[in-house]
Amino acid sequence: MRIITIDNQKLILISLEKKLSEIGYKVKTARTAEEGIELINSFKPDLVTVDINMPEMSAIDVLKYIKESSIETKVIVMSGKTDEDIILELFEYGIDDYIRKPATLSEVVARVNKQIGMCTISDNFKTENSTSIIKEKCIGVVIPCYNEEDRLLSEEFSDFVRKNLGYHLCFVNDGSSDNTLEILNTLSIGKESHISVLNCTKNRGKAEAVRQGVLYLTNTSGLDLDYIGFLDADLSTSLKDFDDLVETLNTHSYRIISGSRIERIGADITKQSTRQFISIMVNYAIQRILGMKFKDTQCGAKVMHKDVVPILFNDQFITRWLFDVEMFIRLKRHYGEKTKTMIYEQPLKRWIHADGSKLSMKDSLKIGGQLLRIATHYNK
Repeated sequence: MRIITIDNQKLILISLEKKLSEIGYKVKTARTAEEGIELINSFKPDLVTVDINMPEMSAIDVLKYIKESSIETKVIVMSGKTDEDIILELFEYGIDDYIRKPATLSEVVARVNKQIGMCTISDNFKTENSTSIIKEKCIGVVIPCYNEEDRLLSEEFSDFVRKNLGYHLCFVNDGSSDNTLEILNTLSIGKESHISVLNCTKNRGKAEAVRQGVLYLTNTSGLDLDYIGFLDADLSTSLKDFDDLVETLNTHSYRIISGSRIERIGADITKQSTRQFISIMVNYAIQRILGMKFKDTQCGAKVMHKDVVPILFNDQFITRWLFDVEMFIRLKRHYGEKTKTMIYEQPLKRWIHADGSKLSMKDSLKIGGQLLRIATHYNK
């Protein structure tokens, strides 16, 4: 049995092609409706899966073509759209099924199997893929690493990309002098579509490591991501909490969601007392510089729409650690007072200070000078 899957999200296509091929289907993929129609003519599929939100031509254009050409093939639409009028219109055009993203791989395979039959789905396959979710959006996450060999939780990262199809993790080795690079390369083996390693031979600080990772995901990876974010390698903010930030971005009109380590009932937030005192003082200074009442600009978990990336990351930052402040200043210089409606601080359910932080107390004491440098530089 032959299947064509049409989706402009490369990460989703890779996952669908891999899993459907594993159980015996012959699969071809297309990233535009035009490519999909060409494949329909040459490949003669038994089933076509297509997303609604395609560039230039939509899923309905594909359905019209199939109907007008009297092509005999089943059609399943996969999309995050929940508007009933749109879904009813699709069924009027003759689709055979509708799958709402996010959806598990097991559900997708079961629905495909129901439409065209043939493949036997093993219990092992069902178990392995029952928790693998096809996300509605594709997300790139930059994870800067400097001498992380003793703190890198490789298994947690591997498990996350297996269960969350639509994520791509970009680890940036920031000139580590230990075995971090070797560990990262091992972590990516067999998962190159979902994990990449960018090696910077010289240590240039977290700001530049994050910037290089973001630019790689935006300009070089070819993944065409919807959102891009960054996260600390020690997972002081959990991957689950990061995914919650993505969900907020996906369901609201904000352009940036920033994690916030606000202590509150029901949240597991632990900080060293000395760092907590310093952070209070620093945050007061940051609020004065930004002119915005941020609670926690320095949390290492943030995610944003790809359209604001050039504004924030095209130019090098002038500090090694306070680039978050620079990001928000750059956004405010571009959008003015509108910036306040574009950023949302989301309290984290969990944040744990991890031993081995690369920001020493000596560095912390230099923060005042760095903030003064930021204020002077961006007020020119």
